[in-house]
Amino acid sequence: MRIAMWSGPRNLSTAMMRSFGSRHDSFVTDEPFYSHYLKTSQLPHPGAAEVINTHESDWRKVVEWLTGPIPEGKTIWYQKHMAHHLLPGMDCDWMGGLTHAFLIRDPYDVVASLTEFIAYPTLRDTGFPQQEALIESVKKATGKIPPIIDSKDLQSNPKAILTKLCDMLGIPFQEAMLAWKSGIHPTDGCWAKHWYAKVALTTGFNSPIEKRRLQPMELEPILAGCKEIYQRLYELRITA
Repeated sequence: MRIAMWSGPRNLSTAMMRSFGSRHDSFVTDEPFYSHYLKTSQLPHPGAAEVINTHESDWRKVVEWLTGPIPEGKTIWYQKHMAHHLLPGMDCDWMGGLTHAFLIRDPYDVVASLTEFIAYPTLRDTGFPQQEALIESVKKATGKIPPIIDSKDLQSNPKAILTKLCDMLGIPFQEAMLAWKSGIHPTDGCWAKHWYAKVALTTGFNSPIEKRRLQPMELEPILAGCKEIYQRLYELRITA
């Protein structure tokens, strides 16, 4: 099984990758399209040049790898994807062979965290529009709403949410998913030193902490757009 977990930035996506990386049957991959995204967009993300030079930037080669044999003899390939890394011109036919799930987070918390790295993110930078489009695509192809997890629900009751997620994915829940070693992991991309300082301190899912704070007026339209999409997705989420 190949699980594509589609998230936006600052959505606890790395913690979820840690969770699946703790399973004995899973191989995990960290944002495989990030290098292509940075090379194509030329956005000045922290460590962008190193990411492009270290990781594969040809999305076609990445797809070939993601749909090839599962590494290390594992039976589950957990792929941590950022929805906004899917750029125009990228063929999405390969997605039919994957099982899709989605991780969302309150837009105020997303933007509050994201602005620590990008001063004035756009709506597209949050990944919300791309997530909604992907969910509609999966729903049309399968006739079912894919698993959608809200990060606050996950933090509040990780065992119940993960158990339900695993049930929907058709795999057994493992207690090992609730804990992991602190620090940077070998499966992290080279960008970990720029983006993963907080998750590196964790050994499990922490209780939710709201990051709401006043945002510049320039971000109000973005927050409004995010909130509109988020509310629609929130109503479809997995609940404990």
